[in-house]
Amino acid sequence: MNDSLPPRLPATERAELDAILAAGFICHLGVVVDGCPTVVPTVYGSDGRHLYLHGSAAGRGLVAASGAEVRVTVTHLDGPVLARPVSGHGVDHRSAMIYGTARPVTDPGEKLAGLRLLSEQCAPGQWDRARRPSRGEPAATSLLALSLAEASVKLRSGTPPHVAARAGAPVG
Repeated sequence: MNDSLPPRLPATERAELDAILAAGFICHLGVVVDGCPTVVPTVYGSDGRHLYLHGSAAGRGLVAASGAEVRVTVTHLDGPVLARPVSGHGVDHRSAMIYGTARPVTDPGEKLAGLRLLSEQCAPGQWDRARRPSRGEPAATSLLALSLAEASVKLRSGTPPHVAARAGAPVG
């Protein structure tokens, strides 16, 4: 694990990436399985340097992603955007795409820390209320780490250009 990864996003984009990741807990993992592109929804947690992805050790998507080049997306839909012309319709959203090679987490300490991040991302405080994983449970769980060094963010908000140009014209 490289803890000194250089930030490759400008500071404002990195702050937006961190905010997008902090606001959710479901992502979509894109990976090639048996020669076919596959997208798998899964739970994630982040420590600010890595995105940890969770799934069954028998799950084809996470097994195929282990050591492979992957893409992960996180999207938050903030609302519909309606314009006079249908071609101007859209969706206000915040999204992030993380690129890289998914590393299987095999170190027991890192795996436990990653599972805690996942738990806290989904339900803050749950780790302290729940029973800790038994000795055998982590073996049945696949945990992948993906560096946040390569990522992009996309934001869309505000009035559609068609509406702004014709302020006062009814939209819907």
